[in-house]
Amino acid sequence: MGMVDAPNGRRGPKKGGRKRKRIGFHLDMTPMVDVAFLLLTFFMLTTTFAKSNTMEINIPPESGEVQIAERNVMTFRIAGDGYAYWSLGEEPPRRIALYDQREGEEMSLSRGLREMLQQQTAANRKLVIVVKISEKAKYKYLVDLIDEFNLLKIDRFSLDDFTQQDELEIQRAVALR
Repeated sequence: MGMVDAPNGRRGPKKGGRKRKRIGFHLDMTPMVDVAFLLLTFFMLTTTFAKSNTMEINIPPESGEVQIAERNVMTFRIAGDGYAYWSLGEEPPRRIALYDQREGEEMSLSRGLREMLQQQTAANRKLVIVVKISEKAKYKYLVDLIDEFNLLKIDRFSLDDFTQQDELEIQRAVALR
């Protein structure tokens, strides 16, 4: 508690040689420290700590090539139009929507895409997916696709450069449609 120590009430002459006595002041800090620690404890216990969202990516060594049969390679091209174009081996690409069109909800990957991935990986256990994303596409498309791979426990995928040949393959798929 705060206390004031006062002298007996006597005052000396102001101009005299005697100095005035100062009033002593003592402030007890214990209650303030208690409140500070209570607040600190309260905020520490009620705060939720966010885990950082990280994903482990294994990068192969630059030397050495891995030979994979063409029938075991699925090429997944992501264009900037909200669609993905996938093909097995040398087949012509097929178009599939990346997201379901639902109003009022957060966009999630389409059921058709999820089912296609499940079917293809179940049919071929040696399947390797090569993902190529256009510069026109949103980065969110790639992140959502990799998250979907993790949910489906697909761990054999690779990222590659989107080339002019890939653009021609997408145009070929649109023309066949």
